[in-house]
Amino acid sequence: MNVGQTLAGRYDLEELVGAGGMSSVYRARDTALERRVAIKVLHEHYSGDPEYIERFRREARAIARLSHPNIVTVIDRGEHDGRQFIVFEHVSGETLKEALAREGPLPVERALALTHQIARALAFAHGVGIVHRDVKPENVLIDADGSAKVTDFGIARSLDVDEGLTETGTVLGTSDYLAPEQASGEQVDERSDQYALGAVLHELLTGEVPYPGPNSMAVAVRHLRDPVPSVREKRPSVSPRVDGIVARAMAKRPDDRFPSMEAMMAALEASLAEERKVRRRAAEEDTGAISPMPAAPGQPVSRRARPGGRPRWQLALLLVLATAALVAGLVVAQTGDGDGDAGGGGGNAEGSAGAAVRLAAVSDYDPDGDQTEHPEDVPSAADGDTSTFWTTESYGSFDKPGVGIVLRAPRPVALSRLVVVSDEAGFTARIRASNSATRGFVDVSGERTAAERTAFPVDTGGRDYRYYLLWITDLAGRAHVNEVRARS
Repeated sequence: MNVGQTLAGRYDLEELVGAGGMSSVYRARDTALERRVAIKVLHEHYSGDPEYIERFRREARAIARLSHPNIVTVIDRGEHDGRQFIVFEHVSGETLKEALAREGPLPVERALALTHQIARALAFAHGVGIVHRDVKPENVLIDADGSAKVTDFGIARSLDVDEGLTETGTVLGTSDYLAPEQASGEQVDERSDQYALGAVLHELLTGEVPYPGPNSMAVAVRHLRDPVPSVREKRPSVSPRVDGIVARAMAKRPDDRFPSMEAMMAALEASLAEERKVRRRAAEEDTGAISPMPAAPGQPVSRRARPGGRPRWQLALLLVLATAALVAGLVVAQTGDGDGDAGGGGGNAEGSAGAAVRLAAVSDYDPDGDQTEHPEDVPSAADGDTSTFWTTESYGSFDKPGVGIVLRAPRPVALSRLVVVSDEAGFTARIRASNSATRGFVDVSGERTAAERTAFPVDTGGRDYRYYLLWITDLAGRAHVNEVRARS
């Protein structure tokens, strides 16, 4: 094919924009609908090979099933002088690889946002039974609005093996992003795309592929054998949460990765929210602005004071209210911690609350499952910020004894109360305790169904413990733990 030719009496080839081992891509004009399109044409030396022709046709069929804003849309398929071609929407922009070459490592927030968009596209493809198998920056287009669109499903495979052309034992894909099971010629599934996306995120954040090497074979061996490289070693400003996402997505064993692309998306969303919050805080510090406290539900936001100060009657009223607040504070200090609810005191012989104990969230706890439950989100359960959270997986049915999060006290202590704040509650839980973070937990509270804010009375029998476990014994869907507070 040459620039200037017309395919199928309709598509005028205007410019060759790319070429690969299997096909070339042209920008073209659709004379019937007066619009720009992109056309992928199978190389001539493959036109007589039935397997390559079928793979090319399969790509068209696969993409035709994928109507999603983050996937390049297929418009038409045809044949011209024995050459197979596919017509796509034309995306005006550049590939993600070109953006990386031009900009270098991307801002963390932008890298997460683009990765999340790619994850959305892949999750949709997985939902209709298609694994991409060649996720890489070259196969992601960035349009004029800065949005990501996944393209090139040329070696995509149906999860129904009866439809697949390429069987176990054949290695396809690009070595820099190749999952270990793919590098060794084993069966691939959705988690193989997840590994590749983790490798892409590593590159977006560091400007380097995870495992550089002199040739594709050397790189593939590193994917099989080398530990997952830390993003933070190359870019220390990246948060542990984001580094944890890359590490989990690129786990060597597929079972150690996120259970689904949707689960990886949830982790990306949480990290993206955290990055945006950090950026807002930094902007406030730079400008000296202080974010106003949100108004209580149903209460109007206070108006600014008028120039010249408040009227005297307002000052007098404020003085009265301040005095009342002081008295109320003294009463609370003498009678309780203000953190409980009805039925909340527990474990204290005098019935009064003890001192606040600052807990640190140190690990997820899933001994009867896959041994992991969003470890990258664990610190958020005790970071002093109720807008962040640790989350469980999403469960259609909860068929194990429990799952939870381990909390560490500064020193062994006998807690009397533990309060859990959650914006996704409804789960049933109890508190357990041990002097080991991994074993020997005993019950120190009864079970309660979590609400937005739930106090668990704790009774340790007078024994001091260093570690406390929020042990979730039943839930439908998933549970969030936004914040944990405790008193001795």
